[in-house]
Amino acid sequence: MNIRSLLILTAGTLAGVPTLASGKPQPSELADPVALVLLIIAGFLLIAIAVLANAVMGAMDIFRERMKKDAGKAMITIGVIMLAMSGALKAHAADALVEAPTSGILSKTSLWTLVSVILLEILVIISLLFTLKHLVGIQRKRRPKKAPVAGKPRITWLEKLNNTKTVDAASEAEQDMGHDYDGIRELNNPTPPWWKWGFYFSIAFAVVYLWRGYVSGTAPTQLEELAMAEQKAAAAKAEFLKNAANNVDENTVKMLTSADDLAAGQKLFTSNCAPCHGPQGQGVVGPNLTDEYWLHGGRINDVFKTIKYGVPEKGMKAWQEDFSPRQIAMLASYIESIKGSNPPNPKAPQGEKEQ
Repeated sequence: MNIRSLLILTAGTLAGVPTLASGKPQPSELADPVALVLLIIAGFLLIAIAVLANAVMGAMDIFRERMKKDAGKAMITIGVIMLAMSGALKAHAADALVEAPTSGILSKTSLWTLVSVILLEILVIISLLFTLKHLVGIQRKRRPKKAPVAGKPRITWLEKLNNTKTVDAASEAEQDMGHDYDGIRELNNPTPPWWKWGFYFSIAFAVVYLWRGYVSGTAPTQLEELAMAEQKAAAAKAEFLKNAANNVDENTVKMLTSADDLAAGQKLFTSNCAPCHGPQGQGVVGPNLTDEYWLHGGRINDVFKTIKYGVPEKGMKAWQEDFSPRQIAMLASYIESIKGSNPPNPKAPQGEKEQ
C-alpha cells in the first residue's frame, strides 16, 4: 500500500461518511450518534496505523534517505487525515445528533468496547511512531565529550559570561590595538555584554522615567515619592503615639501641658473627684490639692500612682478600672497644674510639705 492509495482510501472514507450519517437510522446500536462518532474515530485511527505501518516497513528495507522520505510522507499524511477527521467529526456528528431520534440505544458494553478499540489504536500509533523515530535516527545518541585540543586554552564560564579570552604571550600580539603610551600597550578589551546591556537598560529606564514623571505626569517623581513616604510615616507615627499613650504608667508618666489635655483632665476631675476634693481642688472630705502639703507625694508620678491604685484605708477607690492610663495622666497633670491656685475656703494642710 503506497501513499497515493492511502489518500484515495481516505477520500473515499470521508466521502462515505455523509451517507452513513444522513441515511435513515435503523433501530440498532449503530444508530446512536455516540456510536457513529466513535466508529468514525476508530476508522481514521485505523488508516493512520496503516500509514505508519507502511512507513515502518519501508524504513526497515530501504536506505536511510528513502526512510526519511517515507517518514515525512507518513507524517504529512497523518496530519491531513487528522485535519480532515476533525472537520468531518464536527459536521457529521452534529448531523447525527439532529437526525437520530433514537438516542440512548448504545449499550454500556458496546460503548466501552468502542472506547477500548480506540485507545488500543492510539497505543499502536504511539508505538509505531517511537519505532519510526528510532529507525530514522531522530533520537540523538549521546556523544562523548570532545577532548580539549592540545595547546588551546580552555575558556571558563566566567570568560564566556564576560566575552573575554585568556591572553598569553602567543595571542597578545593579536589583541594589540597599536597604541603605545610610555611603554603601556593597549589591548582589545571590550566591555562585557552584561555591562553594556545594563547600560542600555539604564538609558531606556531614564527615558521612560523622564517621560512619565516630568512630561506626562503619569508617575510620581522621586521628590513626590519622598513626600508621600513622609506623609505615610507621619500617619503611622501618629497612630503609634495614639496607641503608645495607653502604655504609660507611674514610672514613665510625663507632665502634659497642652490645653486640650488639661481641659480633658479638668472635666474628669469635676465629674469624679470634686465630691471629695472640691470643684477647685480646695479639699472637702479629701485633702486640699492646691497647697504644698501631700499625704502620698506631690510629684506627677506620685499623683498618677495614687489615682491609679487609690487609698482604700482612707476611702479612695482605685481608678485604674475606670480610666485608661492616658486619662489618668491627664487627670494627674491637671491636679499638678492647680498647685498654688489659692482657691477660696481651702482645707487645712495635711501631710508633709513637698520638697
